[in-house]
Amino acid sequence: MTESLHHHFQKTGVIAVLMIDRADDAVPLARALLAGGVDCIELTLRTDAALESLRRIRAEVPEITVGVGTILTPQQASDAKDAGASFGVAPGMNPRVVAEAKRIGLPFAPGVCTPTDIELAIEAGCKLLKFFPSEPCGGLAYLRVISAPFMHLGVQFIPLGGVGPANAAQYLKEPSVLALGGSWLAPKDLIAKGDWATITQLAREAKDIVKQVRP
Repeated sequence: MTESLHHHFQKTGVIAVLMIDRADDAVPLARALLAGGVDCIELTLRTDAALESLRRIRAEVPEITVGVGTILTPQQASDAKDAGASFGVAPGMNPRVVAEAKRIGLPFAPGVCTPTDIELAIEAGCKLLKFFPSEPCGGLAYLRVISAPFMHLGVQFIPLGGVGPANAAQYLKEPSVLALGGSWLAPKDLIAKGDWATITQLAREAKDIVKQVRP
């Protein structure tokens, strides 16, 4: 992960994790999040509209930093880079995907949930890791235990999965946590209804939490 991206993640505190079914929703959704103060998003490759959504947001809402998540194959890493992704994220630690991301110059955060995953990621040159699924794995208490042997190496985490307004502040106070994956900011039902006002409000509430913890 580049120094500028690392600084941006730390400053923004929360990365909106999105599943977009219709590319036409991408730009109004991005603008709604930006209006609430969230300027970094991850578009997951769980829908066919993800890469087209990326292209539209890059073209029409350039103030937002856009990455791609759920990258499961080397080809998807390449496709994300070609579409203009600023970074890539995966749910797990696939050495082939990490190697391809490194080859093409795509800043990449693989997913981890065990000490072995962390060791493999470090060996592959990754120090910013997605802690997933965070709460089902044991939450913040578990993260503290598994991260302890690696903290002197500069490893940091982006927790995702079961993280929300109720526990966001506790996660953000943890030294090993760089930012949060905010899948609660734009639920699919709100996107489907085009309820941009509610999404803006959710984004604003998330940013308020970040500001309270990291003034």
